[in-house]
Amino acid sequence: MPKKLSQFIKPLLKSLVVIGLILTLVLGHSDNALAARAGGRMGGGSFRAPSRPYSPPTRTYRGPSGGGYYPGGGFGFPFIMPIFGFGGGGLFSIFLIIIVANFLVRTFQSAREEYTVERQSNPPVAIARLQIGLLAEARGLQEDLNRIAQTADTSSSAGLTQLLQETTLSLLRHPEYWMYAATESKQSRLESAELEFNRLALSERSKFTAETVSNVNNQLKQASVKANLQSTGELTSEMAGESGEYIIATVLVGAQGKLNLPDVNDSQDLRRALSQIGSIPSEQLLAVEVLWTPQASGESLTADEVIAEYPDLKLV
Repeated sequence: MPKKLSQFIKPLLKSLVVIGLILTLVLGHSDNALAARAGGRMGGGSFRAPSRPYSPPTRTYRGPSGGGYYPGGGFGFPFIMPIFGFGGGGLFSIFLIIIVANFLVRTFQSAREEYTVERQSNPPVAIARLQIGLLAEARGLQEDLNRIAQTADTSSSAGLTQLLQETTLSLLRHPEYWMYAATESKQSRLESAELEFNRLALSERSKFTAETVSNVNNQLKQASVKANLQSTGELTSEMAGESGEYIIATVLVGAQGKLNLPDVNDSQDLRRALSQIGSIPSEQLLAVEVLWTPQASGESLTADEVIAEYPDLKLV
């Protein structure tokens, strides 16, 4: 190999080796930092049909010419008389019209009752998702959500309503940290609403490496692995050199009736969406889940992580 060519290749190889080592260290550090990303989760509820049974009213019909009451419809003796020659042809036609009209009315009422029963047993349900990306300086939000998760009663409708109100209030109190947001709302029927709600919840939960705080249906769980990492200082040392920027909070709700959240294009749209979700009455609220990441106060996500995991977020 010529001397000049050797002098050129050796420094190049050294540079490539150094670059490779740097990339290995950087990527390895990123993987460890990403592995430490954990989330919190709280909520509960169920998609059950309303417990109020429908009892169709009992109707009685009075026949013409002073006839008596005939429960459940039907026609008594006065309607049979014209058939056997009592009354003229015109009178028979009138009675025939009455019979047909009565039959049509009863058919319509029966169909309406069946429709009412079907709507009560399988009512319309709205499934909605509201997601917010906040600046990492919103440390108080993580503390608020952790506190709510540890104290909320997630086994009752009243407790879930309070959880939802406190969460939306906490988010409304940090408008100076709002950076990104997205909303999604769909109309469904009760029979298929739970499937859609669970799909959204699983999609968000899959973005966590672990759920270090969880309070769902009054089952409070806290991961011991998290405490071990913090006690040894391993997690703190990993995150110390990282430039985190964001915190992501997601609110999922299932409610009877309609819930059309506005598309979020600015902070005013986001405020309306938060207020709309937070004001759902307890008698309409079926299920709610609040998820946030990172869960631990002091941690945050990088811009690359937000872009990769939450591509639907828009600048507000």
